[in-house]
Amino acid sequence: MSSEIVAVHARIEGKVQRVWYRNWTVESAMQRGLTGWVRNRSDGTVEAVFAGPKDQVDDMVKACWQGSPKSKVTNVVTTACELPQCAGFTEIDTL
Repeated sequence: MSSEIVAVHARIEGKVQRVWYRNWTVESAMQRGLTGWVRNRSDGTVEAVFAGPKDQVDDMVKACWQGSPKSKVTNVVTTACELPQCAGFTEIDTL
């Protein structure tokens, strides 16, 4: 298991709003011990920042392709980013 701490910004596309995707993301990220946030965007996508051990972040990004039971993910785009300045993992307001 890697001890390297990383952060990624993820943009999730597809049927990801009104299907419990954000709540699923919060629960899934917390189970992995990650910090960061998730929110809906006005363009219909969901975006998130995941930070923690590289193995756990990679696993979370992989899980984003599956998402909540009613979601239909078509794409997950990730880029490296700065570590978030928050504790825990939370849902934030729509952008």
